[in-house]
Amino acid sequence: MSLLANTTYEACPTDLVNAPVDVVWRLLTNLSGWGDFYDVRVNRVDPVGPATVGQLMSGESGPRWLHLKVSFRFTNIDPTSYKLEFDVTFPFSVSVHEDLDCVPLDDGRCRVNYHCNFSFPRGWRGAAIRALLGSELRDGPADSLQRLKRAAEAAHRGHA
Repeated sequence: MSLLANTTYEACPTDLVNAPVDVVWRLLTNLSGWGDFYDVRVNRVDPVGPATVGQLMSGESGPRWLHLKVSFRFTNIDPTSYKLEFDVTFPFSVSVHEDLDCVPLDDGRCRVNYHCNFSFPRGWRGAAIRALLGSELRDGPADSLQRLKRAAEAAHRGHA
């Protein structure tokens, strides 16, 4: 298969978090607070409040001088199984469907699973974008998970 034909990429990091699942879930569903630990500057959440299906969030990512616009549309929120799904739109017609779930292990730990499905434009343009992003496709989701883990563990230590 040629590089020009491959318009998708999947990254699925997972990690153990030394915090109760409720702490992680509270961080994930407080969209206006994502900028505290994710690489996103939240500009707007509509409607305001905890994550709901159909909710939109807009923001910027990358270095402050670059202002890369990103938008998020939340498609599934399941507090019973601690599952959150959303679609992210980046510049240059790059999109990601993200599916996160948290699995409680015991009172003080959980496992967080990320499933990031990237899509690129067809043809040379998509191949060029994918090549430019390189290892960021793998490292970006893993970094996001590490940021969430650090925030959850710090929040748990602060309330323990």
